[in-house]
Amino acid sequence: MARTAPFAPFEWMIAWRYLRARRAEGGVSVMTWISLIGITVAVFALIATLSVRSGFRAEFVDTILGANAHVTVYQLGEVAPNGQIDRTIADYEALAAQVAAVPGVTRVAPLVRQQVMANNRQSNAGVEVYGIAPENLKTIPRIASSDQAQGDIDRFEEGIALGIGVARSLGVNVGDRIKLISPNGVKTAFGTSPRVNAYEVVYIFAAGRYDIDRTRVYLPLAEAQSFFNREGVADELEVMVEEPERVDEMALPLLQAAGERGQIWTWRDASGAFLNALDIEDRVMFVILSVLVLIAAMNIVSGLIMLVKNKGRDIGILRTMGLTEGSILRVFFICGAFTGIIGTAMGVILGCLFAIYVDQIFGFVNYLSGGTAWDASIRGIYFLPAELNLKDVLSAVALSLGLSFIVTIFPARRAARMNPVEALRYE
Repeated sequence: MARTAPFAPFEWMIAWRYLRARRAEGGVSVMTWISLIGITVAVFALIATLSVRSGFRAEFVDTILGANAHVTVYQLGEVAPNGQIDRTIADYEALAAQVAAVPGVTRVAPLVRQQVMANNRQSNAGVEVYGIAPENLKTIPRIASSDQAQGDIDRFEEGIALGIGVARSLGVNVGDRIKLISPNGVKTAFGTSPRVNAYEVVYIFAAGRYDIDRTRVYLPLAEAQSFFNREGVADELEVMVEEPERVDEMALPLLQAAGERGQIWTWRDASGAFLNALDIEDRVMFVILSVLVLIAAMNIVSGLIMLVKNKGRDIGILRTMGLTEGSILRVFFICGAFTGIIGTAMGVILGCLFAIYVDQIFGFVNYLSGGTAWDASIRGIYFLPAELNLKDVLSAVALSLGLSFIVTIFPARRAARMNPVEALRYE
């Protein structure tokens, strides 16, 4: 007797007839729809969550790399003649040239970095001042290329640049003047008195990170050196590299270029713990949502068990007509797998649409919540990002289809092993 090829057309025909059968005919259309909706929602939730987590990580890393040094070079302190610890870099230009010669380094900028009080009339704010050369400031992507920037960065030498959060705290705009108050100011015979200087706001930037926009201020390097009593020295070197993700491989060459007293601090050292926490959270979320997909796939088992029970007479007749156990198994496997495939496809479509239109969806949710759905002071960034990665979509599809196919095998095998005599005994 000739053997039929697996998944022959008649097997698909029988499976399709069972799937669209009315309840009065022994069909389980209600359970099929429940399984379909469950898998759709589970796959949608998995893709939406993975895309948001990927987008959040990408945006967080981009704000770090776009507004901060990839590597900071500083020096160990040494005791000065007055007994104080001196950590400044005296010959910073020569050291900057030495570090810039390391392969992979794109820019080295000497910095003067101090914390002071900013004042405008009755408003005060604690800020961190970065003294930097104008040509170096223009190479910082998130500062020089800010979408919400106000003023003219080319006038940086004439005044001061503020983060948009600092400007809002002080209530100033471009053209206004603010005061910087440093407790370590002018040295007199009676001690050190605070130094107060007024500067015109020539540029306001939005780096995309709440903590940066809320605290950061830029001054021209020469002015910062004068204001903080750092004439002829720098506090640290800001180093930018071609491949920030591989910065750990450059640690040793940079450390050697920094000299005997030199030390380095990479962006991974500063944010590595947070990024590791995000990675752990991603894995945990994937496991939790995988359980939801499994629960949704188990509905297929319930539907198939009911279908097998209702179609016992049909199975007996088909077996007596010559259908093998393999054919019966494939018929019911198609019934369950078809539900999983359609549900997965619909979930992928909804998940991708969510990732693509997340800004509009989030805007609507934020409107309904009165603007409190996202707190930038807690999240660090100003909006809910989403990044649709092929890897995330494929992992969701593989998980859903894999579970759907696996759970379908058990009731399909039960149908295939049904004794046709027993199935027809009471018919």
